[in-house]
Amino acid sequence: MLLRDLLADLDYQIIQGSDDIDINMIQNDSRRVGEGDLFFCISGAVSDGHNYAEDVATKKAAALLVEKEVEVPAEVTVIKVKSTRYAMGIISSKFYGEPSKKLKVIGITGTKGKTTTTYMIREMLELAGHKTGLIGTIEIINGKKAIPAANTTPESIILHKYLNDMVENGLDTVVMEVSSQGLMLDRVAGVDFDFGIFTNLSKDHIGPNEHKTFEEYMMWKAKLFTMCKTGIINIDDEHSGDMTESAVCELLTYGVDEGADYRAEDFKLYSKDGVLGIEYQLTGEMKGNVIVDLPGEFSIHNSLAAIVVAHKMGVDFESIKEILKAIKVRGRVEMIPISDSFTIMIDYAHNAMSLESILKALRDYQPKRLVTLFGCGGNRSRDRRFEMGEVAGNMADLTIITSDNPRNEEPQAIIDDIKIGIAKTKGKYIEIADRKEAIRYAIMNAVPGDVVVLAGKGHEDYQEINGVKHHMDERELIKEILEEEDVTKICGYNNRYFA
Repeated sequence: MLLRDLLADLDYQIIQGSDDIDINMIQNDSRRVGEGDLFFCISGAVSDGHNYAEDVATKKAAALLVEKEVEVPAEVTVIKVKSTRYAMGIISSKFYGEPSKKLKVIGITGTKGKTTTTYMIREMLELAGHKTGLIGTIEIINGKKAIPAANTTPESIILHKYLNDMVENGLDTVVMEVSSQGLMLDRVAGVDFDFGIFTNLSKDHIGPNEHKTFEEYMMWKAKLFTMCKTGIINIDDEHSGDMTESAVCELLTYGVDEGADYRAEDFKLYSKDGVLGIEYQLTGEMKGNVIVDLPGEFSIHNSLAAIVVAHKMGVDFESIKEILKAIKVRGRVEMIPISDSFTIMIDYAHNAMSLESILKALRDYQPKRLVTLFGCGGNRSRDRRFEMGEVAGNMADLTIITSDNPRNEEPQAIIDDIKIGIAKTKGKYIEIADRKEAIRYAIMNAVPGDVVVLAGKGHEDYQEINGVKHHMDERELIKEILEEEDVTKICGYNNRYFA
């Protein structure tokens, strides 16, 4: 592709050479540069791509995109722009044929709830017939495979390649998490967003190598609403006005506030046959009764965001209602219905804040006992262990301490740290280091009305021990336990999940 065509939407200066040359491939990693490539000199927090200019020139790169001076042989074209990060996004989009314009692109930003809302919207659209990809904290789903994610929002050169893969794989829609870092570092430059969604905002990601102040953090979040065609805003959040102050898009709102375009009224928690959920009356742009088989009041906002997107994409209300009753988000308050008498669920809560949030939400259902099973990862801050132990001791009726990803630590040492936190409370606990055996204990000792949370692993299907990832999926562990035990001894056994 001609360099001139790649640069068409940018202000640039030719320092040497010509823009009338063919580009073979685009690169931002000097180790991957080959003959005829364009190399982006990115000024990063760890290293500066300008320092590799001479190296890539010796590899016969055709051109360098720079924002400061470099010295390379005369036969190498040098193009100067104000921001190589921004230019990389615009050029990457051009190089891959502007794939975001061939997809419906839904971007989600906020402090909490991005991942759950992303999966909920993808599930909603998939069940409604839209072939939908996903880009987020956990993985990238491109229509053929799932790829583990390195960043919540990938670098633009990678992002546009993923979007192109989705187009080539026959997808028509993509839902993606958009982090404040992704917006600040122009990782989404060149992306044509159809919808931007704001979930909520609280103090987070403020410190070295992130954002200097909360105001700065908020400013970068709000940038999404200068880039999308339609903004979908949680009106209940106190910072919703800040998100829309500079918006240049159509705005729609959701929430329980009476001014919301899509409003949840008369909501109530329900528990039936081991399944926890929430029910509400939807008013405003759509009207009717909504049931969501996911627990917690936060499921109101997550489901409302999904409803708005689905409605704007032409999904009828009856279909939306049916989908919400069947929707599941892997590893996020994911219920495994094996009993009519007690509830067991898998959740990714892996720090004190997320554990407290899920336990508080579940306590609202007034369970007979709230049982939490968790461990902590090795080679991580010990403070997390103390904190999670204290939260569990204060909020759960019984804690089952077990192993998570011990990595290079002894599982018992991690368990002992968790016990230090629990010792600050009056909470009851037992310790069972083997996670499968811990889950077996939780199932075989459940009583009517219990809510059991398997916390920490969520979507993960492995356990990391001494640098090796061993396959371990909690869903499979539960299935194995049911096959190994006399199920007549399981409280209210009625296996609807593995049937």
